[in-house]
Amino acid sequence: MFWVLFLLSAWAVAGLACLRLCLAAVRAAAVEPHAAVGEHTLTLYEAAFLSGGPRRVADLTLVSMARQRRLLLAHTGWATVVDPCGRDDMERSVIGAIGPGGQSRIAPVRAAAAAADAVRSLADRLVGAGLAVPDGGAGGVAAGVRRVRVAAVTVCALGLVALALPLPATEPRLLIALWFALPLALTLGCLAITRMEIHPYARWASPAGQRLVGALVRQADGTADDRTFLTSVAVRGVHAIGEPDLRAAFAHREKYAGDHWECRA
Repeated sequence: MFWVLFLLSAWAVAGLACLRLCLAAVRAAAVEPHAAVGEHTLTLYEAAFLSGGPRRVADLTLVSMARQRRLLLAHTGWATVVDPCGRDDMERSVIGAIGPGGQSRIAPVRAAAAAADAVRSLADRLVGAGLAVPDGGAGGVAAGVRRVRVAAVTVCALGLVALALPLPATEPRLLIALWFALPLALTLGCLAITRMEIHPYARWASPAGQRLVGALVRQADGTADDRTFLTSVAVRGVHAIGEPDLRAAFAHREKYAGDHWECRA
């Protein structure tokens, strides 16, 4: 009967994950948008935050300044300031993150700009308007879905371990497998219902925020002007960039090791 301990663990993992997902869905549905949300037109910064969080805002600011030739983003992963006068708080945060030398690697600039006061103020405004998830998505539906997926894999692993144990002849393995199929069915059923009712899962945006982002995308006329280009970056990220050199600039990843930066493409 040692396998029962694994079964109880499977039920605990599955039940807790599904419960947290249900609570996250209830909280998301309970977020009340501000009365003026229906008349609100998202700025590109707001759309970027709702679509991808603080880092997306930093990416959008970098790309926007590069398009205006006020910032040079080299394909080697370096950012160079051309115009040191930022036109808004976001741009000033990026310029400040680059530093007085006027040049820095892009990865630390993105991280510093994403953590700047300007982004936090933007987040607070969106949360206050009922457009963003208050906890930054840590307890949101998207995180809940990931936990349930992990729980499903864990249930399968515990079931396989239980079946691999030496069992007496009076305990058929098929019956044990059926017992583990119950918590697995719970997790899979929870995922299926969530996909039908809530999909797509937004980490940062509330349901009202998702609707406004969708409206912003529909309003884009499909032309190749800067507004449409930046809207694609705000909603889809740097992967929407069609310019090879600009994509290459964001393809670099740095890892701080000791007293120096190591760059990996």
